[in-house]
Amino acid sequence: MDTRFVELVAGADPDTPLPTCPGWTLADLIKHHGTTHRWMEHLVRRRATERVWSRDVPLDLPADTAAYPAWLARSVELSLRTLRGADPDTPTWTHGADQHVRFFPRRLLYEAVVHLADAELALDRTPHIAPGIAADGFDEFLENLPYYSWVAERVSRLDRDGERLRFSSTDTDDSWLITLGNGCTWETGHDDAPATVAAHGSSGDLLLLIYGRLKPGDADRFLVTGNGDLLTSWLAATAL
Repeated sequence: MDTRFVELVAGADPDTPLPTCPGWTLADLIKHHGTTHRWMEHLVRRRATERVWSRDVPLDLPADTAAYPAWLARSVELSLRTLRGADPDTPTWTHGADQHVRFFPRRLLYEAVVHLADAELALDRTPHIAPGIAADGFDEFLENLPYYSWVAERVSRLDRDGERLRFSSTDTDDSWLITLGNGCTWETGHDDAPATVAAHGSSGDLLLLIYGRLKPGDADRFLVTGNGDLLTSWLAATAL
């Protein structure tokens, strides 16, 4: 994914605006993604036992935004070298559910998947995410959601306890049933279980939907049945 990302942005105008991240340019996106690689590499290399903020990690960022793609490539190489040399079962601080080194390569994969889609949409390309990757990405999103305190607070304010959302993939056998109440819980399968609202689409489109890169009103991508207001409210509450 990161190779595709670097190849895509290498020849693009760094001032290209991002429709999926209002106010950002392609240069901002590259800087953000490279910073994430540098930050996570630092955490793994130092075997951090408590949070280190990305702003406190050396970036070696070039002054010229035209050099950002090459800097991103170096950042990816650096993080992959460190991750490949680390024991995935080593305990470490993470900002998600899994408090081991293995958390980071999976998280970096979905950072790359989503931000590649950002760049593709900005450059009038159509994102394509392999179904297996997309389905695991949906799981990863839901696994880590309770660990984002600001999201938990917004979900609690929905006041929709007991209501359910179902997301069903049309290109795999995967489906996810989310029940609201004391935050939210989720299960896989249960494609026929009653739900307040259900969204059907390809696994890749569903992943981009929960990340806010696509909208439920995109009728050519999604079939939404039931209470669409609940879907809209939940997506807003869980926005990262």
